[in-house]
Amino acid sequence: MRERTALVPPFLNQAFMIFRLLLPSIFAVTAVSAAIDFPHQIVPILREHCAECHAGDKKKGGFSFNDRESLMEGGEDGAVVVSGKSAESAMIKAILSADPDDQMPPKGKRVPPEQIALLKQWIDEGLQWEEGFAFKKPAYEPSLKPRSPALPAVVDGRSNPIDRILDQYLAQKKLPRPATIDDATFLRRAYLDLIGLLPSPQALETFTKDTSADKRARLIDTLLKRDIDYTEHWLTFWNDLLRNDYGGTGFITGGRKQISNWLYHALITNMPFDQFVRELIAPPNDESRGFIDGIKWRGDVSAGQTVEIQFAQSVSQSFLGINMKCASCHDSFIDRWKLSEAYGLAAIYSSRPLEISRCDKPIGQQAVASWLFPEIGQVDAKASQSERLKQLAALMTHPQNGRTPRTLVNRLWQRLMGRGIVHPVDAMQTEPWSADLLDYLATHLTEHGHDLKQTLALIATSQAYQSHSQVVTKGSDDHGYTYAGPRAKRLTAEQFIDAIWQLTGAAPTKMDAGVLRGKVDPELAKQIKISGQWIWGHSAKPGSTPPSGETITLRKTIKLETDPASASAVVTCDNGYTLFVNNRKVSAGDDWTKLAAVPLQTALHKGPNSILVIATNAGKGPNPAGFFFDARVRDAAGKETAISSDATWEWSAKAPPAKEGRIAAFEAKDWQPVTVVKALGSWQQTIHTQAPSLLAQGAAASDHMIRASLMKSNFLMRTLGRPNRDQIVTARPNDLTTLEAIDLANGSTLSDAIAKGAQRLLTLQQPTPVDLISGLYHQALSREPTASELATAQSLLGAKPTQQSLEDLLWAVCMLPEFQVVR
Repeated sequence: MRERTALVPPFLNQAFMIFRLLLPSIFAVTAVSAAIDFPHQIVPILREHCAECHAGDKKKGGFSFNDRESLMEGGEDGAVVVSGKSAESAMIKAILSADPDDQMPPKGKRVPPEQIALLKQWIDEGLQWEEGFAFKKPAYEPSLKPRSPALPAVVDGRSNPIDRILDQYLAQKKLPRPATIDDATFLRRAYLDLIGLLPSPQALETFTKDTSADKRARLIDTLLKRDIDYTEHWLTFWNDLLRNDYGGTGFITGGRKQISNWLYHALITNMPFDQFVRELIAPPNDESRGFIDGIKWRGDVSAGQTVEIQFAQSVSQSFLGINMKCASCHDSFIDRWKLSEAYGLAAIYSSRPLEISRCDKPIGQQAVASWLFPEIGQVDAKASQSERLKQLAALMTHPQNGRTPRTLVNRLWQRLMGRGIVHPVDAMQTEPWSADLLDYLATHLTEHGHDLKQTLALIATSQAYQSHSQVVTKGSDDHGYTYAGPRAKRLTAEQFIDAIWQLTGAAPTKMDAGVLRGKVDPELAKQIKISGQWIWGHSAKPGSTPPSGETITLRKTIKLETDPASASAVVTCDNGYTLFVNNRKVSAGDDWTKLAAVPLQTALHKGPNSILVIATNAGKGPNPAGFFFDARVRDAAGKETAISSDATWEWSAKAPPAKEGRIAAFEAKDWQPVTVVKALGSWQQTIHTQAPSLLAQGAAASDHMIRASLMKSNFLMRTLGRPNRDQIVTARPNDLTTLEAIDLANGSTLSDAIAKGAQRLLTLQQPTPVDLISGLYHQALSREPTASELATAQSLLGAKPTQQSLEDLLWAVCMLPEFQVVR
C-alpha cells in the first residue's frame, strides 16, 4: 500500500499538512496509554497526605484541590500543578523537597516513593479527574420528583421554550447570544445529528433555494419521519448505552444475548420511552432479555462481575445516570451510594439468595431486594423474580420519578449540543448548569407521551441548536463551564464510515446485525403471495393424528447464486420449534398463534444453505401438529427468491444435539419426504393476518445503504472510538489518538473504500473536472470549494482525471477537519 504522505502533488501535500496541523487544534491528538485510576489510586493519596489542609473548606496558602476547578486555580504563589508536566509542578517539588520550610506535607510521614510515582503519572497524563467528584461536595441533592419551571418571557420573537430559558440565562451572565448559522451549515448539522448521513447535493440545492420561513422546522420533521435512516443512526447511541453488539465477548459461548431485533423494532416504531424502559427491565419475551441478563463470564469471576451486580450497574447507569461501579465493591467515596444499595438492586434480579461481598470478600450478610428511592414506592422483596422486575420497571417509569426522564433528555441534549446540562451524563447527582432547562425538557418528554422524536424536534428547532458552535480544546472547562452555545462534535466512527460509504459507494451488501430491517409497507403487503404449506412427519398422514410429545427434525437445502442483499422469513409451529440455518440457531418459538419474523440475511450466503428445524408437538394426547415457513430472499439486483415449507422438505424421527446455539454434525439415515398437512382454519387465520405485512417489512429496506451501525466493529471503527460494548458507554472520546491518525492516513479499510469511490467517479461522466470537484465538495462539506481549493484540485486532476488522482482528491477531502466534524 502506498503511503499518502509520500505523494508528490502539491494539493495532497497541502491537505496532509492541514490534516496534521489543524486537526490537533480541534481535537487534541493524544497518545494511547493506560490511564491512572483516579478514584482508587489518586484520591486515597490526596486524602491521606494533603486533604487536612487543602480539601473541603480548608484552603491553606490559598490553595484547594477540593475539585478540579480549584486544583487548576492554584494558590497564592500561582499554579500548583502544570497539566502534562509533573517536573514543573510545584506540588511534586514540594513533596520531594527536604527543606522543612518547603516540604509537603509539612509534618507527619512523607509520601512514599511509589505514591509519588503515581502522582507524577497522574499529572503527566493530564490530571484525569472523575467528573463531578469533589472531596467535599456542596449540599446538593437533585429532586426526585418532576418539576415544571415557569418559562421566562419571549424576547425578540424567540418563542421556543429552550430559547426562552437560555436567553434569560445568557442575559443574567451578561453574555451575547451566539449567532445563527447559515442554511448549508444547518442542513449538514441536522442531517448528521438526526439521521447520521450527509445531505445529498440535490438536498443542499433545494434547501438553500427555499425561501419559506418555516423550512428548517419542516426539514427536521422530514428527517425524523425517515424511519429507517433515523433508526439505523440511533442504533449506535442505544447499542453503546445498552451494551448491545453483534459479536465479541459472550456471544460465541452463549453467555450473552443480543437485543438487536427488539431494539431495531422499538426505534423504527418510535416506542414510547417509558414502555421501552419497562420492556428492558421486565422483558415480555426473550427478545429484550439480553440487557438485564448481562454477560455470563466463563470461569470464576469477582463479586463485582456477577450477572446480578451487572444488572444493578446497568439499570442504574442507563436509566438513572448513576454510576454504581464503586458502590458495587464498597461504599462509594465518589458519591453517596452505598454497597447495600447496589446489592439491593442486584437482589431484585437475583434468582437465589445473594450474599453481600465487600472488596470481593463475603461479609456474612444477605442482600434484600430494594430500590434506591423508596419515597415513591418499594419492591416487595418476597415476590418472585419476575414480579420484582415488573415492580422495578413500574418504579423506574413512575409519574413521580423525575430522574429517569431527566437522565434521558440530558443524554439527548449532550448528543445534539456537545455537552450535557449535567456533566458528565452519568453523574446525575451533580448540579446542572440550568436546572430549569433540564426540568423543562424532562417534563416535555413525559407530557408528550415519552416520544423521543418530540424531544429531538424541540431541541433541533430552537435557535440555540441553530447557532454557531464552539470549537473547544482539552482543558477548556478546567476553570468551570458556562453555556455559550453548542459545541462542535467529532463524527462517531459509524458516522464517519457512513459518510465515506456515501461518497464512495463502498458500503457492504451484507450486514452483521440480526435484525429485520425496515417498516411495514401496507401497499407492499397487499402484493405478497404466501406460498408456504404446513408440514409434518408421517404421523400427520391422512387418518392419523400426531402423538403428544413427538419431536421430529425437518430439513431443506437451498442454493443461492449470490449473497443476499436482504432476507427474512415468517415461521411458526404447532406447538414448538427451534430453527437452525447453516447449523446456527436463528429462532425458536412455542406459540403458534404468533408468527415469528426472522431476519436471515446474516445467516444465508452464496452457495448451498442448510435449513433445519427441530419441531415438537405438545398437548396431553394426540393432536394436530404442523410447521410453517415462508421466506423471501433478494439479491443486490432486486431478484427475489421464495423459500417455503412444502413437499420437497424431508423429515427424520431423530433430533440432533444442540449446544450453545449450534448443532453438531447430524447424519440421520431415516430421511423421508414430509407430509403436507391440511391446515386448520385457525392456522390459516394466523398466516393470512400476519405473514404478508411481516414479509413486506423485510423488503422495505432493500434499497437503503447498509449502515455501519449494522456491522460488526472493524479495526478502523475501533480506532475511531467505537467501543467493544462489554461495558456501558455513554460518551465517546472527542480526542483523536495517535493510532487513529495513523490509521486514517494509511489504513487499508479506508484506502480500499476510496479506491472504489475513485472507480465510481470515473464512471459518472461529469462534464468537467470542475463539476466533479464541486459535486464532491457539495456532498462532503455542503459547500462550494473556495477559489484556492478549486485551483489546487484542478491542477491535481488535470484535464482528464485518473484513478490515482481521484483517490488522492477523495482522501484529501476526507482528511479535512471540517469533514470529520459536526460543526
